[in-house]
Amino acid sequence: MKIIIHGGFFSESDQSHEVKVAKQNSLKNIAQKAFDYLQSNSAFDTVAYAVSLLEDDALFNAGIGSQIQSDGIIRMSAAIMDGETQKLSGVINIQDVKNPVFVAKDLMKEEDRVLGGSGAKKYASEHGFEDFSTEIPQRRKEYEAKINNGGKGTVGCVAIDKDGKLAVATSTGGKGFEIPGRISDSATVAGNYANSFCAVSCTGVGEDIVSNATATKIVTRVTDGMKLKDAFHKTFEELKTIDGFAGAIAIDKDGSIYHQDSYPTMVFASFDGENFEIFN
Repeated sequence: MKIIIHGGFFSESDQSHEVKVAKQNSLKNIAQKAFDYLQSNSAFDTVAYAVSLLEDDALFNAGIGSQIQSDGIIRMSAAIMDGETQKLSGVINIQDVKNPVFVAKDLMKEEDRVLGGSGAKKYASEHGFEDFSTEIPQRRKEYEAKINNGGKGTVGCVAIDKDGKLAVATSTGGKGFEIPGRISDSATVAGNYANSFCAVSCTGVGEDIVSNATATKIVTRVTDGMKLKDAFHKTFEELKTIDGFAGAIAIDKDGSIYHQDSYPTMVFASFDGENFEIFN
């Protein structure tokens, strides 16, 4: 049983040492809680749980603390994928819910598993998800001052459980000041993908991740027999051709953990029950 989480890039508007330490401590705490949860739950349930904890932390751009779009509204996206069934479900540009990842998870039981905009919100309301504003004063201040963080904020989790099953979940509050209706990578297989061989969650500039099909390429290459590290390196070399800004975390079926970013610094933490690895 192993787990790895990410909280986007250390390039939000506040890049102070205090924020860096706060993110390190938060990621370590969430990784520990998620690993403890994994002891008696599936990888699928665990990744949703871990991402919900990240969504609940205003340090990260997902859920609470999500970025505000150019029209002054917060719209969020999230997805979850079960490596065993190879089914993905997600929400795109959903408003006024606390934890988009839980709405995405709930959709897994539906025939129509990816919903967007008002349809996603209507589904959430009809299935017991209460109205909740995820805006915090810092994001409103940034919006009013037209500060753009570069669109590098996303959270995600990959886990392998005691049965060797893999799952991944990813959530984002957007890049900030985007055109309403923009689609990020987080609720697509370019940014969130898993099968029985490998699971990957991405963060960075959504357009770059989609153009490179980053998560899908890594998982496909591992499935075809490439080592996880080599699959990352080849995919990120291809990302260089478009000067892509991305980071990714992954676990393969053998329990190997790997992460890589194209520019510094993706914030992440992994835990295997004995050892933590945390971004520096």
